[in-house]
Amino acid sequence: MGTGRFNYSDWKNYAKDTVSKAKSAADIYTSRSIVDELDPKNIKMRESCDSPSNPNSTPIIIGLDETGSMGCIAESMARDGLVTLATEIYDRKPVPDPHIMFMGIGDVHAGDRAPLQVTQFEADIRIAKQLAKIYLEGRGGGNSFEGYILAWYFASMHTRIDSFEKRKKKGFLFTIGDEEPTPNLLASHIERVFGYNPQFKELSAEQLLTMVSRQYEVFHLIVEEGHHMRYGREEVIRKWRNLLGQRAILLSDYKKMSEVIVSTLQVVNGANTDTVISSWDGSTALVVEKAIKALDNNAKSNDGIVRF
Repeated sequence: MGTGRFNYSDWKNYAKDTVSKAKSAADIYTSRSIVDELDPKNIKMRESCDSPSNPNSTPIIIGLDETGSMGCIAESMARDGLVTLATEIYDRKPVPDPHIMFMGIGDVHAGDRAPLQVTQFEADIRIAKQLAKIYLEGRGGGNSFEGYILAWYFASMHTRIDSFEKRKKKGFLFTIGDEEPTPNLLASHIERVFGYNPQFKELSAEQLLTMVSRQYEVFHLIVEEGHHMRYGREEVIRKWRNLLGQRAILLSDYKKMSEVIVSTLQVVNGANTDTVISSWDGSTALVVEKAIKALDNNAKSNDGIVRF
């Protein structure tokens, strides 16, 4: 998947017909249960393939926490975030030929009915149409974490990306939410979410990070406005930083998540941090500065990627 190109005219028409009429997230995300095409049980592989319109495809996975109060980030992405994300990537060119996949992330440990939902990799307005099919279950709870590492498992085991297979260029994976990293996945979790029995009994977050990092540069945006961050801030940050270092990024305004993602792509691919920050206006620059200011403190290899 991933043919075509995202353009503002298509977005304007889609927004007029869908987003502008929506009074709430439920008016955009109309699914009332997980839809078959986004259910991991029905997905053997998601592919990001080169094409004449995207000859140097770059896969970008964005996992949105849709539990509890975090439904706000899904709504923000559908209303304004996606068009900002796509147009700024095309304008700023931190990576070539973006192929964007969205995931809806719930809590497999808490027994959510839809702990993971996965769109196709897309390059045109189908990104928005796929995003809107995600079921906002809005559950979770009962623990201090959500199923973020389900996204890592899917990316490592169920994606095929030409950028890596043909050019040894990693894709990018961002999860976004306010809770701690998932400590582990059990074989029973994989059976329930993916529909098969794996050969392992348990994988830790560290093991899954090693697996997914073979093909993807991995980041997590910690939503500071989230309920869990307000009460467990120090522990959330400590656990994410222990796992990801400075790739655990503080997001002080969830409505600016797309600007932070684009800025992160710029910096890890060689752009100067101060230059990136100053390229944004007003309050956006402040949010971006807080998010990415530490990224430039780490050595960069010759390919421009920050190494932690």
